[in-house]
Amino acid sequence: MATVTLPTLGSLVSLPAREHPELLAEPVAAALRDWDHADEVAVVEIDPDLADTAALTAAYDLPLTASANCVVVAGSRAGDERIAACVVRADTRADVNNLVKRTLDVRKASFLPMERAVAESDMEYGGITPVGLPAPWRLLVDRRVTEIDVAVVGSGVRRSKLLLPGRLLAELPGAEVIEDLGR
Repeated sequence: MATVTLPTLGSLVSLPAREHPELLAEPVAAALRDWDHADEVAVVEIDPDLADTAALTAAYDLPLTASANCVVVAGSRAGDERIAACVVRADTRADVNNLVKRTLDVRKASFLPMERAVAESDMEYGGITPVGLPAPWRLLVDRRVTEIDVAVVGSGVRRSKLLLPGRLLAELPGAEVIEDLGR
């Protein structure tokens, strides 16, 4: 079996994510237990007050283009609610009012209220990640995120982050890679 080198970035200390479930939200730990690519995922412990992207990149000497943000969006058509997690590079914003709306085939798309996103994902605000999302949610990933050598994403909690090759975000269950999702 080939040895896999954990991804590293900036001044963050990488640990094998699968071996440190105490640093992950339960749905994230569960997803990593069953994911073929989990051995390529690192978890890094951070100060929870630095979980937001701007603070994180400054404090840990990270390029903004390495961070990928996950936002949860909802809309409905004919009474059918449609929810998607959108993953875009931190130097862009999800094109919610145009591309996401058309992709979900809804009349209007808006950010899912924070309380609902937290409750339904079983993850902390500021830590919601594409790894371990609820099965009914769609996962939309901007193509540019898949090109990041080492991507920083949430871990489901504010006290840590995941590091993984961006290409693996396209390998998550149900992931849909979309051109220009982030603007």
